[in-house]
Amino acid sequence: MKKLLVTGAAGFIGSNFVHYWHENYPDDSIVVLDALTYAGNRENIEDLEKSENFTFVHGDICDTPLVEKLLKEHDIDTLVHFAAESHVDRSITGPDAFINTNILGTYSLLKACKKVWMDSDAPKADHRFHHVSTDEVYGTLKPDDPPFAETNQYLPNSPYSASKASSDLLVRAYHHTYGLKVTTSNCSNNYGFYHHPEKLIPLTLTNILRGKNIPVYGDGRQIRDWLFVWDHCYGIDLVLKYGRLGESYNIGGINEWANIDIVNLLCDQIDRIFAEQPEYKAQYPDCPCSDGKSAKTLITHVTDRLGHDRRYAIDAKKIMTELGYKPKDSFETGIVKTIRWYLDHQDWWRKLVK
Repeated sequence: MKKLLVTGAAGFIGSNFVHYWHENYPDDSIVVLDALTYAGNRENIEDLEKSENFTFVHGDICDTPLVEKLLKEHDIDTLVHFAAESHVDRSITGPDAFINTNILGTYSLLKACKKVWMDSDAPKADHRFHHVSTDEVYGTLKPDDPPFAETNQYLPNSPYSASKASSDLLVRAYHHTYGLKVTTSNCSNNYGFYHHPEKLIPLTLTNILRGKNIPVYGDGRQIRDWLFVWDHCYGIDLVLKYGRLGESYNIGGINEWANIDIVNLLCDQIDRIFAEQPEYKAQYPDCPCSDGKSAKTLITHVTDRLGHDRRYAIDAKKIMTELGYKPKDSFETGIVKTIRWYLDHQDWWRKLVK
């Protein structure tokens, strides 16, 4: 049985992770620490709060004494660190929050864990600090470049990716300098349930359903590797169980798509669903599909954002060969699950859209 402290678990990936963990390890205790910024939504985890093994704490990862208190009071042996500012556009217009949360917040957690797990009167030899990072730390790829491997040089191009690269290096340093037992995972673009509507897939879906324009940056040919969020959670599970201490593992969907192709796919899927299930027309009267039009009429190309990386792709060979990882959901099954979730949870996402 593990006793986990999960940071940022009211956000997208973190909330999926605690649902995944509770479903697969119901006897483990989970403490969630979340500041509930705009991307954190307590509704994402309210069903879990009924469990006696689940505790929610509203607080900031930069509050080191609070983290120390939680580690001690709940006898935490595993910390899984999701809490982060993650939206690239926001990092360009306001980088301060990214430096504070992603760098100083990670440092605060490392400092607290070292003090409680290693420097106290009752050290915890069997501990783990798992840090969740991104493929964006590696920079950008040319069309014919091989995917990012764990040995790639860090070449971040936005304040967001630079702040995550810095946090990765701090985690590495705490292992090599002090012996803190750490692992890191760098994931590709996630999609799935509880995804804030500012990101590409939920933004496209919610704009279609509201009859709003779908903004596509530049020519839309930016390429990303898409990973269903529960496959990401499964990958972290394997790293926690079997990953080598001090190592980084890339977790990818082995699934590259251009942004414009993703948008067209989502439009086609919504067109088909509305044609086959006309009951959705009453629920979404503003959707063009309710009037027999294609959702593609909403696609609008806008000026590309500053420093927009052209291509990301993950080489997941290391986690596949060492830990036996393989995505359980194909893109075809994962995207259908995601679309259906948004169709059936408009009470959730309508509170978050402008």
